[in-house]
Formats: sequence, structure tokens, C-alpha cells
Amino acid sequence: MNSNDLHTISLYVSNKPGVLARIAQVFARRGFNIDSLVVSSAIDGNYSRMTISAKGNPEGLDQIIKQASKLIDVLHCIDHSQESVVSKEMALIKIGVDSEGRPEVLQLVEHFGCKVVDFTESSLILMVTGDSGKLDALIKMLGRFRVIELVRTGKVIMARGDEVT
Repeated sequence: MNSNDLHTISLYVSNKPGVLARIAQVFARRGFNIDSLVVSSAIDGNYSRMTISAKGNPEGLDQIIKQASKLIDVLHCIDHSQESVVSKEMALIKIGVDSEGRPEVLQLVEHFGCKVVDFTESSLILMVTGDSGKLDALIKMLGRFRVIELVRTGKVIMARGDEVT
């Protein structure tokens, strides 16, 4: 797959039961796997903002956007893959590390702008925010340590300037 096959879609939807299931079904019918999904209430609690990262061919994506836009509870559905957006993720990473390996981990923490949110004799929990590439790079660097657990939020985006997400 090339970079044209990676898509970031935002949806503004009614905050009602079943909306997520109907949207996921649109992706599934077109053979797209959802890589990450973030849903949260918008300013008005009657609506939610969804950010979906998915892989698949661009032609299929056009059909997904058209079909999702036709759903009653979808106010708008936009592909932001080729647009200028602010894109961030957050990860919590639990590292098993003794006092001997701790200085090297703390050096990575400083370099990547992480925050240590839990500290015990045998482990650290790091919190890192940034674009997906930054998180991927940190996780790769931490591969030589014992990564006990990893949790990522998925990508959230906001269109720059006056554009609507």
C-alpha cells in the first residue's frame, strides 16, 4: 500500500445509539479496515465528532464518503488525507526497566518530549503526544527495552484556518 491508500476521515454525527455501528458497516462493506477510531462529544452534547483512520483504495473511499453522508445521523463526512490539518495522537507506554536501564529510557523521554506519569522500582509509564510518525519512532526506539503494555488513542485532527473539520 502506498501513502494514497491511508485516509483520515472526519464525521460530524448525531450523538445517538447505533450511529457508530452503521458507519462501521459502511467501511466493512467496502473492504476497508478501520485502523483507528476516536469518538467524542462535540461542543453541543447532541453531536459527536468522529475521526477514522483507514486503509484502502481512493475509489472505495469516495463511495464510503457518499454512503456515510447519506446516513440520517451524519451531518457531514470529509476526507482530510490531502488537506492541511493539525493531527495528534497520545500513547501510554509501560516499560519494564531496572535502575541500570533507567537513565537510557529517561534520555529517550527527554528527547521525545514524553512525560513520566508513573514510576516504580521495576517500571515506568510514559505519556507521549504528537503525530503518528513521532509515536512510531519512539515505540521503535523503546523496542530494545521490555515494553509491558502500549495503549494509543488513535489520531485526532482539526482542519487549519477557517476550514471545517
